[in-house]
Amino acid sequence: CAGGARPPLEKMMPFLETLNSKYGVGPVCHELDIAPSTYYWHRTRQAHPDKRSQRSRDDEQLKHEIQRVYDENYSVYGVRKVWRQLQREGFSVARCTIERLMKAMGLVGVLRGKKVRTTVSRKEVAADDRVNRRFVAERPNQLWVADFTYVGTRQGFVYVAFIIDVFAGVIVGWRVSSSMETTFVLDALEQALWARRPSGTIHHSDKGSQGGFKGSLQHLS
Repeated sequence: CAGGARPPLEKMMPFLETLNSKYGVGPVCHELDIAPSTYYWHRTRQAHPDKRSQRSRDDEQLKHEIQRVYDENYSVYGVRKVWRQLQREGFSVARCTIERLMKAMGLVGVLRGKKVRTTVSRKEVAADDRVNRRFVAERPNQLWVADFTYVGTRQGFVYVAFIIDVFAGVIVGWRVSSSMETTFVLDALEQALWARRPSGTIHHSDKGSQGGFKGSLQHLS
């Protein structure tokens, strides 16, 4: 797991079963710093799902929905965005529950790194605000907005551009680049256009140099 963290015990059970058959439960649990009672509890729960608590059954069902939202959004959604998407879909669930389950599942979204200086915005690339800061859509593909972030890796920062459909709150196009250039943002937009083939869509972004979005808006005109 990321950062050397141990996977959830439920994911380790097949591995533990293999070791236990060879070395025994006690020695294996001792080496891995796992209480034998905890191991037996997990094994019983897996063997008899009907004996699980209601919370455990609810968690299992919710995990499937979390995994679905996470996968549908290119494995970049964190706790906040997964929670908001499930809220939009009608799931009444606390954010702390999503956080707990995502941690147990080992799911981590794209995290912003420390602030990175980008190029200075130029007035000539700013386009008119056609939505008046009202980010509301009544149908799919009516309004797309751009989200831009950067992620720290061992090789340095990489830049990620997203195109989001406001109506559904889902990512419809994205691209990753080692440099911050207009072309890579337009590639994200091109991916969304190719996948959705919309008509009459408005694409909006904040006025910044991160993407040269004047060109993006002209793409949809």
